Amino acid sequence: MKKYQISFFAFAIFILFSQNIISQNSYNQLDEKGKKHGLWKGFYEESKRPRYEGTFVHGKEIGVFNFYDDTKAKSIIATREFNAKDASAYTIFYNQSKNKVSEGKVINKLFEGQWKYYHLNSKNIMTTENYVKGKLEGLRTVFYLNGKIAEEISYKNNLKNGFYKKYTEKGILLEESSFKNNLYSGLATFRDSNGNVVSTGQFVNGKKSGIWQFFEKGKLVKETNMSFPENATKSKNN
Repeated sequence: MKKYQISFFAFAIFILFSQNIISQNSYNQLDEKGKKHGLWKGFYEESKRPRYEGTFVHGKEIGVFNFYDDTKAKSIIATREFNAKDASAYTIFYNQSKNKVSEGKVINKLFEGQWKYYHLNSKNIMTTENYVKGKLEGLRTVFYLNGKIAEEISYKNNLKNGFYKKYTEKGILLEESSFKNNLYSGLATFRDSNGNVVSTGQFVNGKKSGIWQFFEKGKLVKETNMSFPENATKSKNN
């Protein structure tokens, strides 16, 4: 009887051990060439909580990968859906309230194409940006929560290049200017919240240059040569 009990106990231990081995071997496998294959899971180093999981086919990510925060709740903080035809992955970032923070395409870990950013805990878009190989290229637009445009600016090679416009929440144009290599360049006009011109003039290499005009309630009150502002100012009597 004792021998039977011992044998049964040994058999139970063997079954548990075998199940554990099978469980351990059900993910994080390599193929015959040493490439990741099948389900893979990553874990946070200190807490040992799940960090990500997704599927590889002979070293290539396929389908959707989920990324988790380092909490017991195991909240999804990002997803990446890999395109089988190229190296791109459509990526969505979430906050811990399960609301989208941003989304767009990544190629070789670099942003590509249009990216959208959302207002906090809202489905309303806050910003749209365009990227080429990880660098801003083209139009960047910022929106108020009500959907109206707050700012528009053109980028080239990750630098502000081209026109810039700034609006009030009611759609009144506050600023109309341009940039070259991240610096103000060319004609600029600034307005108050009623749309009246406050000042206008030229920028050169980020600094005001030449004759600038200043207005109050739509009337010209001063002209200043900003190249020599200390001795070239004259008042206009209206």
